[in-house]
Amino acid sequence: MRGFILFAILVIAHAHSSIAALVIKGPDKPVLENDEVTLECLLSDSELNTSQVHFEKFSKYMNKWYRLEEEPMYRQCIPGVILRREASQLLLSIRSIHSYFHQGLYRCVADNATATDNSSQPLAITINYMRELSVYDVSTSSRKFIKENLLVTLGDDVEVECSTTASEAPQYFWQKYGEDWIVPSSKLRLKKVRMEDGGDYTCMAEHPTLSSLKKSSTISITVLPATNGRLNQAWYDSTNLVLMTSVAGAVLLVLILSITVFLVRRAKQAKSTKGPIDDHSQKKPIYTASVESLASTSGDKQPLV
Repeated sequence: MRGFILFAILVIAHAHSSIAALVIKGPDKPVLENDEVTLECLLSDSELNTSQVHFEKFSKYMNKWYRLEEEPMYRQCIPGVILRREASQLLLSIRSIHSYFHQGLYRCVADNATATDNSSQPLAITINYMRELSVYDVSTSSRKFIKENLLVTLGDDVEVECSTTASEAPQYFWQKYGEDWIVPSSKLRLKKVRMEDGGDYTCMAEHPTLSSLKKSSTISITVLPATNGRLNQAWYDSTNLVLMTSVAGAVLLVLILSITVFLVRRAKQAKSTKGPIDDHSQKKPIYTASVESLASTSGDKQPLV
């Protein structure tokens, strides 16, 4: 009985030592999206070699671990991943890491045992990112995207909001060009706008833990007279239309003149290269009179025999 217990203790100790031999290592600094990342599966304290070990990634959608292999199907699911086997380690390189494909848990597992019997501790890869900013007009119930310019009427209340998606909720700030004030919010509210409220406004978003990760977007606010908001809007649009039409007309006129000048010059060149007319070709042909005609016009007639 004691011998059996001692044998069991040795088996458990050997199992723990095997588990401790597999170690997975990753980057030692925060990972940003599109970075190149390499994971290492170390085997220096084990009798295993790299041909007996593989990487696994946990799928939160399927709620299970699955093996990473260099197969076409695998590369389609997780693109940009390369596996390399060396003497004492197995390497997994990700050329351009992306939060959608590559974020999650990774581990090293021995081929000759189940995952629970012989695997490394999981390594969590967290990818920090921030998308481009979008700015919206939320003054009314409808949410309208602002591309560059926002037209407002004098005396109206204006509210704009910027937003983005990021690995962590970002901090937002608003600032007007030429002014020294900053609004620490994703929304900018202007009550009863004045003409001097017009100008360029910039929204900035900063990552809460990585100050180097930030985005910004600038819009222009144009304040129109308060006689009639709709008429002012139409007037502003018609003015822009007239300017665009005038420019298009000027360009068309220049194009017509250029074509006309080209055709005139070409006609002159064709005329100057034309050869002289042969005068002989204009002369009428000279016909010789017949013998009978000459005889009939002769003064001395011969008698008939």
